[in-house]
Amino acid sequence: MPIGRLKVIHDFLPPPEKLLPKEHTIKVTIALDAKTVSFFKKCAKNVGLKYQRMIREVLKGYVKKYGT
Repeated sequence: MPIGRLKVIHDFLPPPEKLLPKEHTIKVTIALDAKTVSFFKKCAKNVGLKYQRMIREVLKGYVKKYGT
C-alpha cells in the first residue's frame, strides 16, 4: 500500500520518432569500402537505428572535434 499522498505525473516524454530532432541534410554521393558499410549496417541493426544516421553521427563528431 502507498504511504502518504500520491501525485499522478503525466507522461512528459516525447514519442520515439521525436527523440532525434530533424536535421538539415544535403544529399551526397560517396563511395565507402564494403567492410565499413557492413560494420555500420551490423551496428545499426543491433541498436535499431539506420546505418546512414550512424555514419552521419560519426562524421558530425569528427567535425565537432577537429572543425574550426
